[in-house]
Amino acid sequence: MLDELRDEEIINKVGGRFRLSTLIQKRLVALNAGSRPLVETQDNEEKLGIVIREILEDKIYLDMDANLRIADTQYGEGGPPELDLDAL
Repeated sequence: MLDELRDEEIINKVGGRFRLSTLIQKRLVALNAGSRPLVETQDNEEKLGIVIREILEDKIYLDMDANLRIADTQYGEGGPPELDLDAL
């Protein structure tokens, strides 16, 4: 599970290590508060593993204000649209 956190794919997917850390922390808080996992879970699966799979499967992301968002089904399997930072 920690190997996934070292992989550049997940780091690049969320926009950097700081954003990855923020996304994981916010999602763990939500899961601990009773939010349901967005992926199929196995018995005794660690919540960190659930969060990593949710990120890799484009189920959750951070918006521009660093708020946790659940990917809307309108995006399909591609997840949220890529942001064009040059246009800002």
